[in-house]
Amino acid sequence: MQLLYALSRDVALKIDQTTKRYFGSIDNTFNLYLLNLYTIHRICSIAIEDNEKRKSKHLPSAYDKGFSAKLFNNPIIRSIDSNFKLRKKFDKLHFENKADKDFCKKIYSEFSKTEEYKSYIQKESSDKDHLEILLELYRHCRKSEYFNEVMEDSYSEWVDDKSLIIGAIKKSIKKLPAEENFFQTFFPEDETIKEFGQELLELCYETDDELLEYIKPTLKNWDHERLAIIDMVLLKMAIVEFIHFKTIPTKVTLNEYVEIAKLYSTPKSKDFVNGILDKILKELQDTGKIIKEGRGLVE
Repeated sequence: MQLLYALSRDVALKIDQTTKRYFGSIDNTFNLYLLNLYTIHRICSIAIEDNEKRKSKHLPSAYDKGFSAKLFNNPIIRSIDSNFKLRKKFDKLHFENKADKDFCKKIYSEFSKTEEYKSYIQKESSDKDHLEILLELYRHCRKSEYFNEVMEDSYSEWVDDKSLIIGAIKKSIKKLPAEENFFQTFFPEDETIKEFGQELLELCYETDDELLEYIKPTLKNWDHERLAIIDMVLLKMAIVEFIHFKTIPTKVTLNEYVEIAKLYSTPKSKDFVNGILDKILKELQDTGKIIKEGRGLVE
């Protein structure tokens, strides 16, 4: 969507440049997922330093005496720490420069003051406890303005793909310990990248005039040039899905683009996009332009 929006705004931008950006954004989103994993691991590693400082105190408190680097010794974190392929990936992407030690120490310092962390340190922990403390740490991170700034400064895709990455991190934490290449399963399959994303992008560009002809009759007294650019982009993307993506139910497409309009466009765009797509969908069905394949998808 963002790439088609850019194409609409910048007449000098070519489709090959846009396609290149598309593949770059996919890599960046995956790298953001890895950066989040790295950050959680590095924050937990600060517990080693914290433990050493507490043990070296001249007058340690009872809490200091009972303290340990338990957060780092958490079996989930240990599985990340011992994962050679994953650590190699972290090094290759130079994450130590993005989520540096000062940043991680700041997040750890804040989290170490929470009741959840103190309780975790003081009690015998089950596998569920080890999982819950990391989910709590990640919740704490996401609430931090500093954390969000670092993620966005590292990769601009954080703004739009945050919910996707959060979901992937939660799944990863719940799966660990896991096989060494577990993280690769979160990179989109070639079929998804090429047969859906790239094809959608290129079809929207190549059939732009044709798509506009589907939209114009539904606008009544509206001038299509007065529409919000983002609404026009969403309408065109939905029409391409209706016609060309035979395994995606029309209802799924309709709901998807109405939801995107709600998130990214003007307050009234959700209802506008819904109304226009309803009319276009009926016209396409009446003229036999929509052919769906697969069980339950035949229109």
